[in-house]
Amino acid sequence: MKNKKLLIPFIALALMLILSACSSNGNQKGSDETKDSGHKSMDMDHMEHSSSEEVPKGLKVKENPTYKVGSKAIIHTEHMEGMDGAEATIAGAYDTIAYAVTYTSTPDGEKVKNHKWVVQEEIKNAGSEPLKPGMEVTIEADHMKGMKGATGTIDSAEQTTVYMVDYTPTTGGKKVTNHKWVTESELSSK
Repeated sequence: MKNKKLLIPFIALALMLILSACSSNGNQKGSDETKDSGHKSMDMDHMEHSSSEEVPKGLKVKENPTYKVGSKAIIHTEHMEGMDGAEATIAGAYDTIAYAVTYTSTPDGEKVKNHKWVVQEEIKNAGSEPLKPGMEVTIEADHMKGMKGATGTIDSAEQTTVYMVDYTPTTGGKKVTNHKWVTESELSSK
């Protein structure tokens, strides 16, 4: 009987260690997923998003966009936590080439993979022709801390309408204003 009483605390301790190890692995997985989804290689809760309504010089307003400025749409992407399924108010619509890019954040040196989206007008000396996957570029966008002036590589390109949107995350929290950018294929009618 005495041996059984001693065994219970050891089993409880072993279970706590196992559960905490599982919890750590789960957090690491989430961090890795964030790296691949395109923003900071840290938890999405800690990302700082620029809310400036300024758009890059030369970006052309889309005439007759599918989603007009002031209209509502549903977001179908998770660039940031709480975006997917959120109701967006369209703050701007522009005709351009959108790029997914991998870049090294300045000055911390963290690699951000497949960041969606940087537009043609936010890439230094991009010109008017589409850039090809694999090309090295300098990013002039300031969507996230450490992005402006960073060296990156083009992952993919898409000629599309990009939208600047305001939304309240489905996870709760503060309203996000002037999020840059959501592509037309990432929205649907309300």
